[in-house]
Amino acid sequence: MNLIYFLSFETLEFIGGCCQLLPSEMALRKEKGQMAKQLNAERIFEIGNGFKSAKVLLTAVEIGVFTELAQGPKGLQELIHSMGLSSRRSSRDFFDCLVSLGLLDLDSGKYANSAEADCFLDKKKASYIGGLLEMYNDRLYGFWGNFTEALKTGEPQNEIKDSENFFSALYRDPIRLSRFMQAMAGISLIPAKAAAEKFNWENRRTIADIGCAQGVFLSEIIKRHPHLKGIGFDLEPVQPIFESYIEGQGIKQSLAFQKGDFFKDPLPKADVLIFGQILHDWSLEERMHLLRKAYQALPAGGSILIYELIIDDERRKNALGLLSSLTMLIETQEGFDFTGKECKEWLHEAGFEEIKAVPLTGHESMVTAMKGAKD
Repeated sequence: MNLIYFLSFETLEFIGGCCQLLPSEMALRKEKGQMAKQLNAERIFEIGNGFKSAKVLLTAVEIGVFTELAQGPKGLQELIHSMGLSSRRSSRDFFDCLVSLGLLDLDSGKYANSAEADCFLDKKKASYIGGLLEMYNDRLYGFWGNFTEALKTGEPQNEIKDSENFFSALYRDPIRLSRFMQAMAGISLIPAKAAAEKFNWENRRTIADIGCAQGVFLSEIIKRHPHLKGIGFDLEPVQPIFESYIEGQGIKQSLAFQKGDFFKDPLPKADVLIFGQILHDWSLEERMHLLRKAYQALPAGGSILIYELIIDDERRKNALGLLSSLTMLIETQEGFDFTGKECKEWLHEAGFEEIKAVPLTGHESMVTAMKGAKD
């Protein structure tokens, strides 16, 4: 390699004066020198410190900071007392950190929720999505500490490490199951509101959510389109959780629960079958099995709706989708997230037509497809 590439811009200027470098060569060296001076490590440090800001948020949700402040602004000492925290410097730093993260406001010495935190992180509001963050705090935060091992071995790092299937253990424990269902509600609420507007429900009469959890997705769709009747399909232990949630939404007459295992039992008959955050848990072979079952269960002209953190086709933009796929490495034996293009190919292989990918939120998308009339 030419020695000139190892010299500083200032040295090049001197040599250029003595050796008469071409103007174009000098301009290139100057541009490279300016670029090097503009580089900084702020983004690298921001990403590297991400686990700290995540834990601050997760802890605030865990101890109920946002629910407490939903009652009204509080001064530092009052907030420390109500949260049962130490009055030393750590508490002030904790609340001020939440301010710097945009989760709290601080005005005239009193802390208050930001608009987003008040809407989505107050446990007493129907719009609460913190159940997902509670699960992150209880389970995933610790498991992600073993991510290097997961990457090197390709093996899950959750309860499976102790020879116990995560879902089997989960459905045996009513408390853990209830928490998991609340986490799924946190995932479902916002995309459900978007899907209620972006999918044509007018010519449909019945819908079924496969792996329905609490029933949040169904609830939001039916509240927006009350002509619909819905079925929540899930394992038997979910039924009381589903029925309790639906009764609280005031739409009990429009929804019914159907117990079943989506691998072993026939899927419900409905005009639209919904798969939300389901496919990424399973291997390609297993998800193709589900898509074929859905095709057989649907009437001619019926539709399938799949929503997940679908990765952009170029795999460059949706970092949350890619992080979700890495979570599947930690949580499952063969699960992974996927691009819209991949999902379309699977649906086409299963026999579906009129396949479309539609953005729902900043990171969530849905893929819809129809069973042809000829079938």
